[in-house]
Amino acid sequence: MPSPQSLSESDRRLVAAWAADCAERVLPLFEAEAPDDDRPRDGIARARAFARGELDAAGEIRRRFEANRAAQVVSSPAAKAAAWSAGQASGVAHMGAHALGAAAYAAKAAGIADPDAGGQTEIDWQLELMSEPVREALRQLPLLGTDSSGPLGAGLLASGVLGENIRLLQAGL
Repeated sequence: MPSPQSLSESDRRLVAAWAADCAERVLPLFEAEAPDDDRPRDGIARARAFARGELDAAGEIRRRFEANRAAQVVSSPAAKAAAWSAGQASGVAHMGAHALGAAAYAAKAAGIADPDAGGQTEIDWQLELMSEPVREALRQLPLLGTDSSGPLGAGLLASGVLGENIRLLQAGL
């Protein structure tokens, strides 16, 4: 039985494009430190290609951690969060809940880069960017911490600023 955090393939394709937009918006924070490392940009491009139906889920499941590994080559927390955002976006092919992870990491990166307004401003932008079909797909996901069968369980995404960001996103749906 699939996890309620998976979403159907058509819904994963919908939310993949939104997650890629979220990750790409903070990508310059990563690229400022590692301009020659294309892994996050490639992860975002793969999320967009998946959204367009050009890539299959099985192939992307194997590649979903590549963009995350780029976080090892940068030192600032904002650059690391930007890389993790791209990694989460590329993971949407595997599980739809990763779209909220991509948005949460992007908001974290923006909040670190601009502590006065960055995180909340980013979440407001993310919510405004959502089309109604994306909202409908994300509403199908369980609330953070209520289902342990995926990234919205009791792990890293449920704690600290990431958890708060996801709660704000889910409340805004």
